[in-house]
Amino acid sequence: MFTGIIEELGTVEAMTPGAAGARLTVRCATVMADMVTGASIAVNGVCLTAVDPRPDSFSADVAPETLRLSNLGALRAGSRVNLERPLSASGRLGGHIVQGHVDGTGEFLALDLLGDENWWLRVRVPADLDPFLVYKGSIAIDGISLTIAALEADTLSVTIIPHTWRNTTLAGYRTGARVNLECDILAKHVAKLLGKLDVKERLTVEKLRENGY
Repeated sequence: MFTGIIEELGTVEAMTPGAAGARLTVRCATVMADMVTGASIAVNGVCLTAVDPRPDSFSADVAPETLRLSNLGALRAGSRVNLERPLSASGRLGGHIVQGHVDGTGEFLALDLLGDENWWLRVRVPADLDPFLVYKGSIAIDGISLTIAALEADTLSVTIIPHTWRNTTLAGYRTGARVNLECDILAKHVAKLLGKLDVKERLTVEKLRENGY
């Protein structure tokens, strides 16, 4: 499990296609402090398994399904990526619960300066993710834990503070780029449970009052 608090910006050394999937190699430093073969690592919000750890790099095999559902397939040598190690049992949940299981990709629309290095980010989201998005709810964008500040039709907006601007990949995006989206796992569970309820009558304020609420 991750929290969406990015620890380091890594640089892609190689993205080597295979017969199925690809092998990704990332140069980095901070996350290598306790890296071992088989450790989990979130790369742009995608949970991968590290192999061949070295003092300044690690590799990971990227499955065909991951390439299809995320933006990892667009990575090239020199690309910057957001990196985060899993939350330790004694760690603080500084962002929100992030599994590293990307639900899909959104379209980067704009990043507008608000002033003092604060930015307004707009992302177009797929229609099938809309039920899991709420105003002031959590969303992971390329592994970054963010709070939804506005929802308008198929577009969500979030505010980017100076620290996030300086320490993530957001500054390098261009209009039309794909960004990985992971919705709040709690929202997904609630939506499934509600979908199984046999609700015969729409709940209203009046109905609640009739029943003593």
